[in-house]
Amino acid sequence: MRISTKFTNVLLAASTALMMACAAAAQENWQIQPVGTGLDTPWAVAPLPEGGALITERDGDLILHKDGQSVAIGGVPRVAAQGQGGLLDITLARDFASSRRLYLTYAKPQSGGGSGTALARAEFPQGDTRLRNVQEIFAMKPGRSGGRHFGSRVVEAPDGTLYVTIGDRGDRPAAQDLSRHNGSVIRVATDGSIPRDNPFVNSDFALPEIWSYGHRNPQGAGLDLQGNLWVAEHGARGGDEVNAVRKGANFGWPVISYGRHYSGAKIGEGTRKEGMEQPVFYWDPSIAPSGLLVYSGRMFPQWRGDMFVGSLKFDYIIRLSGNPLREVEQIKTAETSRVRDIVEAPDGSIWFVSEGQGAVYRMFR
Repeated sequence: MRISTKFTNVLLAASTALMMACAAAAQENWQIQPVGTGLDTPWAVAPLPEGGALITERDGDLILHKDGQSVAIGGVPRVAAQGQGGLLDITLARDFASSRRLYLTYAKPQSGGGSGTALARAEFPQGDTRLRNVQEIFAMKPGRSGGRHFGSRVVEAPDGTLYVTIGDRGDRPAAQDLSRHNGSVIRVATDGSIPRDNPFVNSDFALPEIWSYGHRNPQGAGLDLQGNLWVAEHGARGGDEVNAVRKGANFGWPVISYGRHYSGAKIGEGTRKEGMEQPVFYWDPSIAPSGLLVYSGRMFPQWRGDMFVGSLKFDYIIRLSGNPLREVEQIKTAETSRVRDIVEAPDGSIWFVSEGQGAVYRMFR
């Protein structure tokens, strides 16, 4: 499942992918248009059912962009804007059109100078310029100082519970420690309570919010057409992964990995160990994946069920398809610069955050 291990192959693949993307654009007759520009390190986008979008900026601002105008929205929780931390993901509740409820993840300042991933819910009344009824419903146990590996995607499951991805915060062994939230996917109800069917809810040592663990830094998360959770996560030097998340599963970091430390040293015990999950797909060399969408097929029915993942390192959107999962296309344009987030809008168009451009774009036909 490796794409390549040689730099020359990477260059050839990138060149080929660019030609494929141009051909695909002509064949599929899709276009890309800007939704919001002039943004300061945008991280996530949530298209609104009435038009326009809410966009998070990592320094802590939430921007409403609609009808060519940008407005800062008040009431956002205070964030620790350091390194990779700050105001991160935004997800609208499935019943947002009636409830106006949304969810935010962010790096929360903690005592002692540290910070950790947190989740808040809020309401955004139509026509307002401020979040209402803002409530923190989850905060990880004290994380760590420094600004690395917050994970921080939030996904609403079909049963209404919430999944939140949390990175290891640069503390590798903590991803195997069930008494800490580092390197896990957690699952909570919309009021922050613990679902009774969580895998460790009756454990004497494991934190009850944990759904899966052994993750390094999952910055992409989404549901497939059957409602199953998938994540895309950063490896070290090589070994970026796509994982099908299962209840109670251990995904191995830092005991197993298909990558190496940035020093070149071997990671852990190799690539496999009994009791630890294998990735469904992995990249070597790393692409730095962020954002994950499984497309439902409203505007592009030929892509129904395909997975889209953004690349921060190579400035393109990867399309994955098939069983076994394989990379079938790289969509690379002037707009796909450090793709941080990728979502499907209510009309079936695909919206993505171009961190490098400081912009959000819409792909449509």
